[in-house]
Amino acid sequence: MKEDILKANQSFYKAFANGDHEAMDALWARKHAVSVIHPGWGGLHGRNAVMDSWRRILEGDNNNDIQCEQPIVFLTHDLAYVTCHEVFPNGQLIATNIFIWEDNTWRMVHHQAGPLNQPGNTSGQTSVH
Repeated sequence: MKEDILKANQSFYKAFANGDHEAMDALWARKHAVSVIHPGWGGLHGRNAVMDSWRRILEGDNNNDIQCEQPIVFLTHDLAYVTCHEVFPNGQLIATNIFIWEDNTWRMVHHQAGPLNQPGNTSGQTSVH
């Protein structure tokens, strides 16, 4: 089961890296409430707001060269979350991705990424998405 959650998580980062809005849209829940907190943004709630934010990010001039590292899966019944590091060419963020079991697949209901303060990294952080 955890392997399926990791695959869903990896699909999220693949859609992000490829700037693929259709793939991103397919990952997010349709029957459950969804939300997102992008670095430097306020919280967005509701599927329309969340998907619009991803459309703007994926179509923007931002560098979508992203890799997910150190993913850890937490699973409780039909809800799971993954914590991981989002690695970009110009820095890292730490993220939480929450998934729910919907229509026989794991679908995202929340994504939040923020600064990762690492030892020796006093320059701070990046806010690339």
